[in-house]
Amino acid sequence: MNVIEIGPLTVSRETLAQLTDLLVETVAAGGSVSFMHPLALDVACAFWETSLAAAARGQRMVLGAWDGGALVGTVTLLLDCPPNQPHRAEIAKLMTSVGQRGRGVGTRLMRAAERLAAEKGRTLLVLDTASEEGASGLYEKLGFTLAGEVPDYALKPHGGLTGTLIYWKRIGTASR
Repeated sequence: MNVIEIGPLTVSRETLAQLTDLLVETVAAGGSVSFMHPLALDVACAFWETSLAAAARGQRMVLGAWDGGALVGTVTLLLDCPPNQPHRAEIAKLMTSVGQRGRGVGTRLMRAAERLAAEKGRTLLVLDTASEEGASGLYEKLGFTLAGEVPDYALKPHGGLTGTLIYWKRIGTASR
């Protein structure tokens, strides 16, 4: 594998196109990331335009994993929490291109998101993942604690219900 570079994403035509393709590919492969298959390109692109606009306002950080000029993964760190929760952030939309899975891209993205959250003074991360075919093994390997499962939480991209597993992790000064 080439050197993977992780960094914040901003709006550009090329970045939007690659994010759009990654989201469509993830949903087609069964990834439970809030969308149903088949996912239209314009819907995927609109999602990323909205997400990157929120990042530009400081409400979130969208990170990308680059292998040369190819975007091979992304994760979003949600920072816009209610006033009584300034100490936490949420992990969302972790995706790795199908051809790059199992090569450490997701781990690198998650570690970068955790570092950025700690730099922003966050001491608690939360996330959820599908009970079936989700990334629970990765999250547990990275030190996240399972809080519980909500059954029949969402539809799988190709139909049928799946539960969601809710995880948390203390980070930064709170993890010591």
